[in-house]
Amino acid sequence: MAAAAAPARKEALPAALGSASEPPALFDGTTRLYICYFCPFAQRTWVARNFKVPALEHNGKIMGESLDLIKYIDSNFEGPALLPEDPEKRQFADELIEYANAFTKTLYSPLISKVDLSDETVAALDKIEAALSKFSDGPFFLGQFSLVDIAYVTILERIQIYYSHLRSYEITDGRTSLEKFIEEINKIEAYTQTKNDPLLPELVARDELLVR
Repeated sequence: MAAAAAPARKEALPAALGSASEPPALFDGTTRLYICYFCPFAQRTWVARNFKVPALEHNGKIMGESLDLIKYIDSNFEGPALLPEDPEKRQFADELIEYANAFTKTLYSPLISKVDLSDETVAALDKIEAALSKFSDGPFFLGQFSLVDIAYVTILERIQIYYSHLRSYEITDGRTSLEKFIEEINKIEAYTQTKNDPLLPELVARDELLVR
């Protein structure tokens, strides 16, 4: 796969739409990506789009599930490939993408229910550590940056903050591959351009998010 492409400057984002906002025209030839700036699932599609700019054309087709969208963007638009040709890596990618929703549920459960971290939660993080250690040709899940990284990073970035502030648990402790993954993915501008909430750590530290 080619090296990560990235926007050269910080993107000027449109104002958020509210109940009183004038809705944009639909199917007028303009490509629009509708997201919630705070949503980790919407952020996946945003990262994929940044990696693929400048060409986008949806042909009047609307899709709403983030994992389906990032695959659709990779398959239909120009830009660096987000999946490798190697059959072993593609199979592993399919397995990890299939697991992404279960991983998210497992990691968010202790926050929503206010229970302690379970063995299942720790095992899920250990599974990610093992997955990141599988290939030696780079710091990402498939070695080089791919759709799999997009599927997981938006969850991991939030979990790292939430667990640190709300559960006094550092997800990178004893997980060197995960620590390296977080370090290296923060060098990819297609991802860092989507980190649009600098107040999030402060909000979490004040227990104003998820757990009160």
